[in-house]
Amino acid sequence: MNRRPTLLAALTLTAAAALTLSACGSDDSSKSKDNDKIAGADTGDKPSPSTSPTASDGADRPKITFPSDAKNVFQYQKTGDSVKDAALADSMRSVDSVDEAIFEGSTDTKALGFYNTGKALQSSITYVQRYIDDGDTWVGQTRYSDYKITLSGDNKAYVTYCSDESKSFIKNRKTGSVDRSPATANAYVLYNTVLSKNAEGVWQTTNIASNRGSKTCQP
Repeated sequence: MNRRPTLLAALTLTAAAALTLSACGSDDSSKSKDNDKIAGADTGDKPSPSTSPTASDGADRPKITFPSDAKNVFQYQKTGDSVKDAALADSMRSVDSVDEAIFEGSTDTKALGFYNTGKALQSSITYVQRYIDDGDTWVGQTRYSDYKITLSGDNKAYVTYCSDESKSFIKNRKTGSVDRSPATANAYVLYNTVLSKNAEGVWQTTNIASNRGSKTCQP
């Protein structure tokens, strides 16, 4: 099945208009965790560091850890603009924070509320809770790419990116069984996000929308 149900909150028209991709995401929260998995990583529980970028702004950032059988890979190039690069880095940490909460089986992890706020945090909590209620986690590797960013003033950013979930898949916590169904077009998702910089200098994701099966993100 899809490694993720789709995230969740709808962007405003103003936010969507500012995004740089040709297609804007939509609220996909009615979708279930469909069958989009393929065989992949072995099971395991040893934590490993997140693959998101290392911060250098001095904020007291929580450490994010993943189990050894799961990994997010972020494929992007720095823009050379320090503000854009900081926002992009925190956007990736937001993604990692949601997945860490899934692995921990808790919506009360420090990183989840550190990198997400407002509608994005509400949506993320609902999203993580679905995994918890179903007794699921995930294994394998998800790739994120095609990052585009637009700034609005000094403290707001719009970020779009694609995810490839074709090599990650659902694992039942209790039995350890893994859904190895073949991937389909729904394994590719377009995300549209809004971020705001808080008083500590952290770019928090405030709103997020997605389009599962987006042709923009399919190979």
